[in-house]
Amino acid sequence: MVPVFTFDYSHYEDLSYREFSRYVERCLLLHEAPTIDALRFKLGKSWASGDIQVWIKAAEKRSLRELVIKIDASTRTKYPVKLPKSLSRCFKTLVTLELRNAVLVDDEASSVSFPSLRKLSLELMKYPGDVFVAKLLSSCPLLEDLVVELCSSDNVSVFSVSMLHLKSLVLETSGHISEGEAQYLKIDDDWDGFCVIENNMNKIVKASVFTTRPYTEQLLCSLSSAKRLVLCFQTSKNLCLVGSVFHCLKHLQICTCETEWLSLLMRMLNNSPNLRYLKLYMRCIKSELRPSWSEPSSVPEFLVTRLETFEWDEYEGKEEEKEVVEFILKNGFCLKKVIIKPIPTSRKKLEMSTELAFLPRSSPACRNIYD
Repeated sequence: MVPVFTFDYSHYEDLSYREFSRYVERCLLLHEAPTIDALRFKLGKSWASGDIQVWIKAAEKRSLRELVIKIDASTRTKYPVKLPKSLSRCFKTLVTLELRNAVLVDDEASSVSFPSLRKLSLELMKYPGDVFVAKLLSSCPLLEDLVVELCSSDNVSVFSVSMLHLKSLVLETSGHISEGEAQYLKIDDDWDGFCVIENNMNKIVKASVFTTRPYTEQLLCSLSSAKRLVLCFQTSKNLCLVGSVFHCLKHLQICTCETEWLSLLMRMLNNSPNLRYLKLYMRCIKSELRPSWSEPSSVPEFLVTRLETFEWDEYEGKEEEKEVVEFILKNGFCLKKVIIKPIPTSRKKLEMSTELAFLPRSSPACRNIYD
């Protein structure tokens, strides 16, 4: 059986840093098997960079497949942990590399190469600069899954991703995405960064986008081939989707936490002719401002001929919300299931459920659940 080593400093609090470091080094040096499947470190924020270098050196000839180094990020430290330059050239066999809250150092004298790497996670890391990031990603020709969580002090102006073999891409905060073959995309952009989509992401099957940026048109239009979308936009008042039809979209979730969610909802409904599943949910605290609802002059095609399931989590029973439910029930001729869950803290749950139960519906096969 190929061994897996996990060293979590929080489990060895009776040892000093020096004692723990020697213990790890001994374990690796005394291990006789020629291969190590996984090596995982979970360390405090003040760890010495030299210790990590010694550990990596002890494992570099063991055909390592997985390396995880996670440094405590609960508080800032004046002297962040620097990972050794040798990290990028020692492990040709790595399939998984996960790094958190450390500093990557560029070794200009040597090339970066991860020929076997398929999964890369970079959380709260600091880099030598934009050029290094591009060099790092280009050194992973087989990469399929990429997770990036940026921070304000990462020394990167634009995190550019342009990779042909990606199946899953998760960007926390800002980034720059070029055309590729990623099938899953997640963008969580909640600070003063930005996200740029260079080309249409025509391989995307599923995407989750949470953004506070006001310019969301290019981002959303680039996902027109997606089958499943989860959207939470801070603003969509002036969103224009002219020319963008989501023909493949069958599963749509829209967050109701911002004032203009109704605007986003109606634009998406009018441009998604094959939608079968629609869910409204609340991701965070709702805005105090309320949207206004005016029933559209024409009914979206999918609502009459396609929609089978409608769900609403955190339903508050406000007038505009009741009107949306009524509109969908009245025109949803193919509805099979409607699930509406009132906000748990509401004292009017019974009243809301009663009101919903008496709304007219056009689908005799529809099963309503008001929980």
